[in-house]
Amino acid sequence: MQVGGHPSGVATLFFGPVSSAYPVFMPAQPKPTQLDPAQPAPAQPKVLKPLSKAPAFTLLDQRSDKIKLSEFLGRKVLIFFYPKASTPGCTTQACGLRDIADEIGDTAVIGISPDLPAKLQRFDEQQSLGFTLLSDPEHLVAEKYGVWAEKKLYGKVYMGVVRSAFLIGETGKLEQVWYKISPKDTPKKLLEALAQA
Repeated sequence: MQVGGHPSGVATLFFGPVSSAYPVFMPAQPKPTQLDPAQPAPAQPKVLKPLSKAPAFTLLDQRSDKIKLSEFLGRKVLIFFYPKASTPGCTTQACGLRDIADEIGDTAVIGISPDLPAKLQRFDEQQSLGFTLLSDPEHLVAEKYGVWAEKKLYGKVYMGVVRSAFLIGETGKLEQVWYKISPKDTPKKLLEALAQA
């Protein structure tokens, strides 16, 4: 083995005759593995509290009519956010609220999901719900109410609607806030809140 010079001044190792020499360079130290550029971490969803003003909105209902929250001033309103129409949990929740319609007086019930109006209309007709279902495909209202958040399912992380419900008083202020409510508890919580009012 011979040590030869290199024009750059870097020592080069030669094996065998100089005429058939091959330079051998020591490999550079590997750089730390670069993770795929991750999306910016989603902002923490805002958390609404009782006595705060309910965020205003205008959305299309199951008949593609524009509905404003302000139209319900003077009445109590239960707004419940659910992930997807006609799925088991969402059907249980919606039908549970349908079944207590005679017990809640003139309290309005409004369901909000990312589903489009046509799907909401089928959901309403199939289950004979009889209350307003609103379409929030861009999840803008869900974000206002702090229910568009990170979720996990079968090891996958994704953004979606966190099932939640809000009872709004006659003046437009929140009376009760239930984040991560279960489908079966939704009608129970509403009846309890109305009984205490």
